[in-house]
Amino acid sequence: MPAGSLSGAAALCYHQRVKQLLLLVLAAVLAVAQPVPVIFDTDMGNDIDDALALAVLHSLESRGESRLAGVTITKDNSWAAVYVDLVNHFYGRGTIPIGVVRNGKTPEDSRYIRIPAERKGPGGQPIYPRTVKDGRQAPEAVSVLRRALAGEKDGTVVMIQVGFSTNLARLLDSAPDAASPLRGRELVAKKVRLLSIIAGQFPTGNPEYNVKEDLPAARKLFSEWPTRVVASGFEIGESILYPARSIESDFRYVEHHPIADAYRQFEKMPYDRPTWDLTAALYAIRPDRGYFSLSPEGTISAGAGGRTTFTPKAGGRHRYLIVNDTERVRTLEALVQLASQPPVTRR
Repeated sequence: MPAGSLSGAAALCYHQRVKQLLLLVLAAVLAVAQPVPVIFDTDMGNDIDDALALAVLHSLESRGESRLAGVTITKDNSWAAVYVDLVNHFYGRGTIPIGVVRNGKTPEDSRYIRIPAERKGPGGQPIYPRTVKDGRQAPEAVSVLRRALAGEKDGTVVMIQVGFSTNLARLLDSAPDAASPLRGRELVAKKVRLLSIIAGQFPTGNPEYNVKEDLPAARKLFSEWPTRVVASGFEIGESILYPARSIESDFRYVEHHPIADAYRQFEKMPYDRPTWDLTAALYAIRPDRGYFSLSPEGTISAGAGGRTTFTPKAGGRHRYLIVNDTERVRTLEALVQLASQPPVTRR
């Protein structure tokens, strides 16, 4: 019925209802349009999938789907932060906060993060610009995590852990500070809506590297983390191999690419590598796109030797990824396209 045919009071009510409906539609559109704030916690340097996962996250940000609010590192090696920073600069986002673990695991050197950082051009300047010159000078990870969380809206942050649980376990125990008056567990419960992690092997429960390397931290994470947790087990990434042909063909849009450069340093080419960390990143930002299926709700616990046990339980906060043959093909195609996408800076 046209509003002009209504009485004065009825017309006013009609216009108010239309206005409310338009506001609801606008709010829904804005909610969909907002990029997901992401914190990426990585053991960059231990395996090349960390570098590929970071590339995937930058491409998702270029598409407006997510926004890196911070990157924290659990590998206690000074080159890790340097490499993360030069990758961020390559994608046009050199201001992303980076935090590093103190007294952490795996301090051993790694060719794939060191050699790209050491490359020099004809004038003696680094081929890959960066701000961080030495990871030992970067801020401590927990302080970066707390600042990043405190700066985001409640219940919006997605955290992606693809290394050890060291930093996130320490975050849970962190005290109030200048960033937030909340203790760590309370801050996580308020700000985080999902934790996507590489951990475990399902349903076998076989020991998995990220869990057993810092077992006390993994146990703490599974028992105390207050939000939903979705685990991408060892079996997921192992069944989806990133192809060497992509490195050889898809990154040639520039002479020097820090992801392809690192990939070539990790092992002798050509080789295909499991996509462990990439799967956690993809699920975290695109959980409803049909790349994976999910286990029932339940709880995951970490036992002796790094074994993981999943116990189904209605209302449990933990689930793990499952992938079938059809999903596997779609997932690999998406990962290759995202990892090799040229930089498109949106900020």
